[in-house]
Amino acid sequence: MENVERFRHKISFLSKESIKCPVCQKEFFHENLMFGGGRLIAGDITEMLHRIYKPSQTYGKIYPLVYPILVCPDCFYASMSSDFDKVPEDKIEILKDLRDERIEFANKLIGEPADFSRYRTLKTGAVSYVLATRCYDHFTKKAFPVIKQAICSIRAAYLFDELETEEPDNYFKFVAETFYKKALFFYKHAVDLNQKKEQIMENLKVMGPDIDKDYGYDGVTYLIAALTYIYGSKENPTERKKDLEEARLYFGKLFGMGKSNVNKPKEILERSKDFYDLITKEMK
Repeated sequence: MENVERFRHKISFLSKESIKCPVCQKEFFHENLMFGGGRLIAGDITEMLHRIYKPSQTYGKIYPLVYPILVCPDCFYASMSSDFDKVPEDKIEILKDLRDERIEFANKLIGEPADFSRYRTLKTGAVSYVLATRCYDHFTKKAFPVIKQAICSIRAAYLFDELETEEPDNYFKFVAETFYKKALFFYKHAVDLNQKKEQIMENLKVMGPDIDKDYGYDGVTYLIAALTYIYGSKENPTERKKDLEEARLYFGKLFGMGKSNVNKPKEILERSKDFYDLITKEMK
């Protein structure tokens, strides 16, 4: 295969060393994003803490979020780069057996064959996080798999949102909503495990949720509240009231019930106050 198909000229490059898949032993080169030179022009941050990038006149639209996940192009085993060679040995055969299921699922999700031997696209970038979420089912608690599943789920949602913008009137909006809801499930589960000291998420070096800024535990708290408010129960009034009370409690803690907190990110403080006011209005 020609190199031009494996990376984007002046935008990305291939790793110098090949990477061996611990599941199927396939060797491949990972595509990495080039930085600097005006490639990335930062835009707004969404209410879900996703950084939007503006198109560059020279390089066009670049989505840095599509690159971080390592995916074997042969068996579709996927994870964050720091975990790729840390899959438990007793899970390798299981992951081998699930190869065809992963490939079929990825292809159906984006509506076309997912090709990880070529340069990363919005579609393969989005599905890379979904594959990683599934593969983390087979990692031990030492790898903090649940909080990583939350991060991967919300990043998948970010990219499916971007796909909806690029290809409107498709089904990507529905897929994005599905993964926002999955992210909420995993974030809540991660907090529960953290409180039980089973998977202490503060030991994770970076909690994201996006790659441009790490919001730490405040980001987790904020996202649980925001996701609960936006994607929680709507039809059942009792459940809706419960969700609103829970979200308002989280938001209130974040912005200090109106008191300034210099230790918390401005983006979280401002948005928490706005959400708090919206919820208070809805509950009247």
